[in-house]
Amino acid sequence: MLALGTRQSFGLFLRPMSMDLGWGREAFSFAIALQNLVWGCAMPFMGAIADRYGAGRVLAAGGFAYGAGLLAMAHSTTPLALNVAAGLLVGFGLACTGFGVVMAVVARAFPPEKRSLAVGIVGACGSFGQFAMLPWGQALISAYGWLSALVVLGLLSFLIVPLGVALAGRNAAEHESGQSIAAALGEATQHRGFWLLTGSFFVCGFQTIFVMTHLPAYLVDRGMSANEGMIALAVIGFFNIAGSAAAGALGGRYSKRLLLAWIYIIRAVAIAAFIAAPLTAVGTYLFAAVLGFTWLGTVPLTNSLVGQIFGVKYLSTLFSIAFLGHQLGAFIGAWTGGAVFDLTNSYAPVWTASIALSVLAAALCVPIDERALRPA
Repeated sequence: MLALGTRQSFGLFLRPMSMDLGWGREAFSFAIALQNLVWGCAMPFMGAIADRYGAGRVLAAGGFAYGAGLLAMAHSTTPLALNVAAGLLVGFGLACTGFGVVMAVVARAFPPEKRSLAVGIVGACGSFGQFAMLPWGQALISAYGWLSALVVLGLLSFLIVPLGVALAGRNAAEHESGQSIAAALGEATQHRGFWLLTGSFFVCGFQTIFVMTHLPAYLVDRGMSANEGMIALAVIGFFNIAGSAAAGALGGRYSKRLLLAWIYIIRAVAIAAFIAAPLTAVGTYLFAAVLGFTWLGTVPLTNSLVGQIFGVKYLSTLFSIAFLGHQLGAFIGAWTGGAVFDLTNSYAPVWTASIALSVLAAALCVPIDERALRPA
């Protein structure tokens, strides 16, 4: 809740930081894009350490990096400093405290028939963090300014450290098969469905990080208030509490690949309707509700599908590699949003690309072979 809730609030800082520091939106957008790239590249390594030694040490290290990165972000006066703080430090912190490590801890604690629901509940907790932290972050910015808001969020992030230490020595991957990590990696990289799943996850990253980073600024540009932009992001988080839990529950009963395909189709329709209709507060909140219901639903389904096919012994590692695809998409979505706006003074090309990519992701999910490679 702390890691994902804080991360989802960064879009609130784009406009005030860029205006006060005299930067174009590309500078802030690139830092967030770099953050997602570092998150994706570091997560397989952090996942492998968690699989081998347990998640506690990884979570504690990530909490420290996360808090330090936010404090450094508050005092960044150049784009380079912002890249180091928000990009490298916070990105590394998210690699240690995000989906790959946390969901594998929960997945290994539950039998296969309950696993999808359990990781769906974890996703719902992350969404609750978004719902709770966004109003808090906007209130801090409005009352004390963006610098003080980042300091407060940074201090809160240090609470991840003791929560991680409490897991030290627990839940390392010491059970299931005697397969080596090299064999598991070879098995996954030769599986066609693994790459189809990773490709569809790329689209999820592109869409979600573009919306989280640029939706508040897009709404303000179109005449709405910063508070309405915050509410839209909070609505996404609120509806994804139910959406993630529902995706996890449905994934335990129905085909996960087809559920993923439906999620991407629903997103395509929602985005198309949003940009085609006149912009109103009610329409924006309705769009946020529909998008929110599908928001992180891809994560428990993808995590559970990797565990279903390959087993859970190296789930942190294998899911983290698939999540790298998500983060490559996030890097492109965050950065091109700012770059395209600076060039064209419009987000329209990126919205259109999001629709086309969503249709492509649905097509990638359908042919995935869900059969387990070995008995549970």
